[in-house]
Amino acid sequence: MKKITMQDIANELNISRVTVWKVFNNHPGVSEPLKQQVLKKAQELGYRKIGQIPVQEEPNVTPAPSTTDTTTVSVVVSRPESSMFWTNIIHQIAKELNKFQINLMYTYLPSRMPEHYTLPAVLTDGTVQGIIVLNVYDLDMFHALNRLNIPKVFLDSITAVAPEELTGDLILLEGKSSIRQITNSIIEKGRIKIGFIGDINYARTNLHRYEGFLQAMQEHRLDVNPEFCMTTPIGIDTYAEEISEFLNHLKQMPEAFICVSDYVAHFVLKYLLEHNYNVPADIAISGFDGRSEYLDTPDYLTTVPVETRALGKKLARQLLYRMQYPDFPFEVIYQYYKVLYSSSTDFDYKL
Repeated sequence: MKKITMQDIANELNISRVTVWKVFNNHPGVSEPLKQQVLKKAQELGYRKIGQIPVQEEPNVTPAPSTTDTTTVSVVVSRPESSMFWTNIIHQIAKELNKFQINLMYTYLPSRMPEHYTLPAVLTDGTVQGIIVLNVYDLDMFHALNRLNIPKVFLDSITAVAPEELTGDLILLEGKSSIRQITNSIIEKGRIKIGFIGDINYARTNLHRYEGFLQAMQEHRLDVNPEFCMTTPIGIDTYAEEISEFLNHLKQMPEAFICVSDYVAHFVLKYLLEHNYNVPADIAISGFDGRSEYLDTPDYLTTVPVETRALGKKLARQLLYRMQYPDFPFEVIYQYYKVLYSSSTDFDYKL
């Protein structure tokens, strides 16, 4: 006999699975008549796990052992990361959810959605009551997750997907203002030939950082030389090769590179040092994220350090809010971080 899930009950009543979950776990927000419909339908279908709410059994039916539903949510990723940056975020999510006795599950998805692929059953059969989406940047995979009828919080999104298309809350790392500040500081010290490196189609935050670079150049009435900018898609496993090829084909080097992330910046820095450029005397460079594991000298790069503990806590709290109030308007939330100026842009420029 097929196991009856909360989704089965929701489908029978044409309501959301979250509503069923709230009934079974004594959460507010469900009218008494609808609550009774859910309990009655659960009894009809033979669903036995209904939290602390007693369900009357039919005569001559042996009751199932008394159980309590465990609330479980999942972090969903398509690029397994071993760096401390992502580990710290996920660890903080787990710590925050544990305060509310909520289990955290890790669900891995392929970086590209294969033909005829279906999402893991845990995301569709009622096993998890909510998801936090990290590092999913394939358009088809992103759409598949967006269609799930469970509470969702996204950290960043694909540039091609507008925020109003999302069926969950979106948390973004503010980058337009901070990259504008970094670019302005370089210009105000005398350097005007500046390039930008980063795939702006990969993530909405990447696009925002590029917009900050453009805004600073426009404010100073400086033309952006497209030859100095690499904003096209970059392969997941070919960053070093593609960035090196781009730099190799430059007829002349700019005076500074604004990099979309510390990950990109460390490839650029490595290339420049291997080709006997002095950073920052010859070429200044900056990043974003504060991911010190990419550099031999972690305090060297001008960057925008992300407070991973605060970000992890915010992701967890936002999912709890969305689970409690699934019908409230979706939110787009920006987290702002301060620029950390360091040696990589500390030059004394003279004409």
